[in-house]
Amino acid sequence: MTQPPPPDRADAAYPSGMPLPDWAALRRAALEARDTAYAPYSGFPVGVAGLVDDGRIVVGCNVENASYGVGLCAECGMVSALVAGGGGRLVAVSCVGPEGDTLMPCGRCRQLLWEHGGPDCLVATSTGPRPMSELLPDAFGPANLGR
Repeated sequence: MTQPPPPDRADAAYPSGMPLPDWAALRRAALEARDTAYAPYSGFPVGVAGLVDDGRIVVGCNVENASYGVGLCAECGMVSALVAGGGGRLVAVSCVGPEGDTLMPCGRCRQLLWEHGGPDCLVATSTGPRPMSELLPDAFGPANLGR
């Protein structure tokens, strides 16, 4: 994995030229998305924001359903917005809960993030950004389908 340069440099960017994520902006976008969540059953609204490799920010919120099992995680909505908006690769993701605390994506959502961001996609955690390769080791992906 290519390590990004230190975040304290004003010109910090990945070797590809993609700027480092503005984590504060992603968090703000996730908080705004959280405020639109439909969570009448759990009372646990979640919002997520992702930086796309073309510079766009896509967001999602959780959407619950009276048939609990068909509720959608915020990351599902974000990935749907990514695909509906023309696609691209996720570079960084920030997910927040009811109190604005950083949340870790569940296993299903980590799989979605892997599919649409890959091993180098950074995810905000309570201890700082971590690549998907650490959050979903030995991940299953398209290459495993043997096509």
